[in-house]
Amino acid sequence: MNISKFVAPEIIFGRGSLSQIGESALRIGASRVFLVSDADVIKAGWVDQAVYYLRSAGLETEVFSALTTNPKDNEVTEGTARYLQARCDGIVAVGGGSPTDVAKAIATLATNGGKLQEYEGINRISRPLPPMLIAPTTAGAGSEVSQFTIIVDTARRLKMSIISKSLVPDIAIVDPELLKTKDAKLAAATGLDALTHGIESYVSLAATPLTDIHALKAIQLISRNLRQAVADRQDMEANTNMAMAALTAGLAFSNAILGATHAMTHQVDGLIDRHHGETNASILPHVMEFNLPACPDRFRDIAVAMGEDVAGLSDLQAAALAIVSVRRMIADIGLAKGLADIGLKAEFVPLLSRNAMKDACLVTNPRNASIEQIEAIFYKAM
Repeated sequence: MNISKFVAPEIIFGRGSLSQIGESALRIGASRVFLVSDADVIKAGWVDQAVYYLRSAGLETEVFSALTTNPKDNEVTEGTARYLQARCDGIVAVGGGSPTDVAKAIATLATNGGKLQEYEGINRISRPLPPMLIAPTTAGAGSEVSQFTIIVDTARRLKMSIISKSLVPDIAIVDPELLKTKDAKLAAATGLDALTHGIESYVSLAATPLTDIHALKAIQLISRNLRQAVADRQDMEANTNMAMAALTAGLAFSNAILGATHAMTHQVDGLIDRHHGETNASILPHVMEFNLPACPDRFRDIAVAMGEDVAGLSDLQAAALAIVSVRRMIADIGLAKGLADIGLKAEFVPLLSRNAMKDACLVTNPRNASIEQIEAIFYKAM
């Protein structure tokens, strides 16, 4: 018997939906909220709006924003101490993947104790977490609906993947208005991250009919809207479609997990502090080439979702068009750089490859990969 599970939070979607944050936090049982964000989101004014709505609902609010683009274990430790000192009983994140990942990690340590490294891997969280609500300000990470948190281990200089259904937030508030204040480069990087989520979850060994629906819809929406969203940051139709794309890609990868691209980029991101979407752009086409022989029919579907004409082509010929389409997208949005161009030195490839072999995301990659094959992909991506 084939049994699968699909987990998702309550989702509130639409322009102006940030106004629901106070009522929503109150409804899930919070009385004193720990709001996690970052300096750029604060500067954009979204935290002030969120605090206004939270306080209007009668909720006390403590703001924490001492975190970086690729959030680190020491930042989580500091945030957890602040959460406990402030005697908070609920967590809200307003921001992109970084504030969301930190919020989830703080929730984990606040109720389960110990060190974050103890929860690396799958299903190692045993105690219930505080009520959580996430409002994303980027269209990429999909963390607002996922069972993942990704945090840099500063000692090992790699990203830890912590995966647990406990990490799925209670409520996700997805307001496309919040996307207006991110610049074109961030729109490109986050959008490419969402595309990678859609592609990797669709070819994942853990894919199901439910995840397939979300993965293909995300790929289709991104193919039709990401270029415009990068070109015109005030285009609300493109922003709304990208917000939906990131959300659906998040639902897909949260339940189907990912693949070799993320197993590899987690290592790069822990070593050099670049946006996760940039490293995905460098590696994704090469992983697709490696995986294509294992599931050409799936890559054919991806090519169709990206708008390619596959009439009269064999599965292999059509599948190859998916890679062509992804490379064209990466070039069009200005992310066509090798790993060397974004600061990675070839001397680190053996170490990165060893660490990638231990990453949970590699388990669901559609083709088995040896350490030598992972090294070869890294070198091609340089």
